[in-house]
Amino acid sequence: MIEVTKMDRSEIILNADLIETVESTPDTIIRLTTGKKFLVLESVDEVVQRTIEYKRAIYTRYIKD
Repeated sequence: MIEVTKMDRSEIILNADLIETVESTPDTIIRLTTGKKFLVLESVDEVVQRTIEYKRAIYTRYIKD
């Protein structure tokens, strides 16, 4: 799960496994496999970095166990 900030400054938690695309138009739009779209304040690079960190934490924990 990653935390992002919607344009109204409310914070939401997204399931990173459901992210299909992230694009800059110039605002950042996250599209999920469910068809939902979210316009967020974070940059594309920030969303990608948070997703990488989330995946790394999951896989690191899996490998240690």
